[in-house]
Amino acid sequence: MAVTKEQKAEIVKKFKKADLDTGSSEVQIALLTARINDLTGHFSANKKDHHGRRGLVTLVNQRRKLLDYLHRKDVKSYQAVLKALDIRK
Repeated sequence: MAVTKEQKAEIVKKFKKADLDTGSSEVQIALLTARINDLTGHFSANKKDHHGRRGLVTLVNQRRKLLDYLHRKDVKSYQAVLKALDIRK
């Protein structure tokens, strides 16, 4: 099941910095994490879906790049995002 509009709106509301903020690193990381968690469940049921797995790897790499960027720019925000999303690092 894909991430719905309501779920996205809730994630943006939780991680935004300003009223119209939808593109900050924190918001993007949170949205990618929601999609990654959703796809992880899909792959436990569909072990042979290798094309979809490629998309998952792309999402994980994109999130990793955003996390590295956030770590370089704002360490406190980086740590807060990791803690809020329960990401290992």
